[in-house]
Amino acid sequence: MIDKKNIIRLGLILLVLAVLTILNNTMGKYEIRILNLAGIYIILGLSLNVINGFTGLFSLGHAGFMAIGAYTSSLLTMSVIQKESNFFVEPIVPWLANVQIGFLPALLFGGILAAVLGAMIAAPILKLTDDYLAIATLGFSEIIRVIFTNTQSLTNGALGIKGLTRYTTVHYTWGIAILTILFMFSLRKSSYGKALMAIREDQTAAEAMGINLFKHKLLAFTIGSFFAGIGGGLLAHLMGTIDPLMFRFLLTFNVLLIVVLGGIGSISGTVISAIVVTIMLEWLRFLDGVIDLGFMTIQGIPGLRMVLFSLLLMVVIIFKQNGLMGRDEITIDSLGGFFARFRKKEA
Repeated sequence: MIDKKNIIRLGLILLVLAVLTILNNTMGKYEIRILNLAGIYIILGLSLNVINGFTGLFSLGHAGFMAIGAYTSSLLTMSVIQKESNFFVEPIVPWLANVQIGFLPALLFGGILAAVLGAMIAAPILKLTDDYLAIATLGFSEIIRVIFTNTQSLTNGALGIKGLTRYTTVHYTWGIAILTILFMFSLRKSSYGKALMAIREDQTAAEAMGINLFKHKLLAFTIGSFFAGIGGGLLAHLMGTIDPLMFRFLLTFNVLLIVVLGGIGSISGTVISAIVVTIMLEWLRFLDGVIDLGFMTIQGIPGLRMVLFSLLLMVVIIFKQNGLMGRDEITIDSLGGFFARFRKKEA
């Protein structure tokens, strides 16, 4: 027997893809860029939500895993000519000089390498909790950035990599974002997801129930690192250029802002918050420049929009500590209940 819910889900996915196709064919380059950024931030927000939201671990090292995915996919997709034009100070390592593979395999390889390194980093520090874990993950992220800055023959050091082919499109970005959303809902419903949330609520009780804390925390960290690497690769091939300074703590802060505003642990909240924050970050960009009001001119302050978002985060934490969605989700059942109540009011 065909499940009606699955038919509705498939219909919604096809509807979203149709809308995205229409937008891709009607919007300008700048609007399409924002649309791509929204999809990338959905992937990054959900990847951090697995660690911070599902499992209750406080990680601040996401930018490091994004850097791993970005550099890996970039180096694997670059042609020999592109590598020669970038690595003019010091030649690239011989084992990468003639390597060039397709975009999707490179993206996948970047995610896998980020997951492996994420697991290696997580293994010795998962006994830490709260602020100590946050400081340790932030430290590892900075270590990765410093290593990338000083490995001239591997990452081109502080010069970064320029002239990347812009493989990232709306279909790639949002296709992967939809797959990420479906995976997160499946994970949440699975026994592993329930174990992760049990750890979040009470580690002692979860361990007493027979849940292996180390195994499940490591799993959450590995999954989060994998999707962070995928998001980093998409971001690199959207921007067309990367350098170590891109992957500072501010990038992790942007992703953390999305998770907190949407609701820590809420998949739907993260998706909605990622779209809203991405659009508002671009819309409020005028605050960083000169503002002409006609009768007077106000000199913009660089970074003012991030100050505004920091204030917004403070307001949300003070008045709505669980975020916009809390831990609630927008599901087929909740949508059905909403429309049923709406029809009753109309009647």
